[in-house]
Amino acid sequence: MEVNAWVEKITNGMVKNLLPNGSVNACTRVILANALYFRGIWAENFDKSKTMDNKFHLLDGSVVQAPFMTSRKKQYISSYKGFKVLKLPYSKDQENRSFSLLVFLPNKINGFQNLIEMALADPTFFDRHVPREKSGVGNFMIPKFKISSGFEASRVLKSLGLELPFSEQADFTEMLADSSSKLCVSSVYHKVSIEVEEEGTTAAAATGVLMMKCCYIPPVDFVADHPFMFAIREDETGALLFLGHVANPMVETSM
Repeated sequence: MEVNAWVEKITNGMVKNLLPNGSVNACTRVILANALYFRGIWAENFDKSKTMDNKFHLLDGSVVQAPFMTSRKKQYISSYKGFKVLKLPYSKDQENRSFSLLVFLPNKINGFQNLIEMALADPTFFDRHVPREKSGVGNFMIPKFKISSGFEASRVLKSLGLELPFSEQADFTEMLADSSSKLCVSSVYHKVSIEVEEEGTTAAAATGVLMMKCCYIPPVDFVADHPFMFAIREDETGALLFLGHVANPMVETSM
């Protein structure tokens, strides 16, 4: 399929088969697709020789062994009620833009759900919880992880209140050369792939929308050995490029 081939090319092969077999049929009239590819190199790389396995605590109480990166250098870390935030800056890109990975770590192993709910309930959450100063670190460990995820997002969007584009009242006439066609959104497919390791982060995402008729401070410990939330953020505008969570760094694919 032409759309899938385009997405795979734009994302450097990280996102494949965005639109599954059968998603495009005789009723499909328009496909809107976008893709994003991000390759960030840490401003300060992690030493691969210091990466070692350690315990990561899962939500069900079990434990897995995962490779953890570490460093003795000062880090951007802030502590808040119930959680800590780590900012890992990337080197500036060719256009002199700066991006950072934000890691939101609940203090309690089982505090992940409360943190998610807190973030989703406050539109200013991410802007208000960005570390501004470096701190000396005590015990500092971040797991390497690679995640690929894909899903059909119509139900989620509708549950958030986005009903109109899926209904007969939808109006996309200004987007179409043939304004006589009455269209509504039938499906929204989203896929993302992200890898965090010693040199930096590689991430890609794509979305396809089908229409049919009808993102002196004392030393601080930051040990991400239990589920956490992360975001890749453009520093100046605050725009979120990627937003996700790690429940098990040893599970690469979650569908």
